[in-house]
Amino acid sequence: MAMKISKTEFICSSKDARNCPESDLPEYAFIGRSNVGKSSLINYLANRNKLARTSSAPGRTRLINHFLINDEWYLVDLPGYGYIRSVKSERPVLKKLISDYILQRTSLTCLFVLLDARLEPQKIDLQFITWLGMNRVSFVLVFTKKDKISSARFSKNKKAYESLLLQSWVNLPPIFMTSVLKKSGREEILDFIDQTNRELRRKG
Repeated sequence: MAMKISKTEFICSSKDARNCPESDLPEYAFIGRSNVGKSSLINYLANRNKLARTSSAPGRTRLINHFLINDEWYLVDLPGYGYIRSVKSERPVLKKLISDYILQRTSLTCLFVLLDARLEPQKIDLQFITWLGMNRVSFVLVFTKKDKISSARFSKNKKAYESLLLQSWVNLPPIFMTSVLKKSGREEILDFIDQTNRELRRKG
């Protein structure tokens, strides 16, 4: 049975990784190419319609947003990478914001990298995943919008990603498939977070 989320609290938005909450609680951060459906997925996981701001215009998240879940762990909404609906001068700032958080945040337990299930492997996603590997960042892959593609096409896209990753990795990271519309994938992700939290508590 998936974790039951009984309490969700917005804590803060940070424009600098150094301003994130001081806490020893584990953090699970979500990131993806702009317009991948990150905010919708976060709302679905938390079972809250307007927890994360959704928009048809990509690149709306500009800050690091912390949400405290069940007083036990943080769900973190990071800005998207890739196309950003902003002036060009903002892009290096956002890139630094993302990299500073990922590389310096000691309480970051796992990064959820969102991929659009409808698309074949994208260069920008592969570059970001490679960067995570080079920096030994713990991450999992989450395919979004699975309802918008046939099972055969999705299987082809998924296998293409796996094949490319296995050229550099001995083992693949955990992979989740989600659909906000069809209400699928939530239990698997929350169960993964719950099991990870249990392991962290056992290690003390």
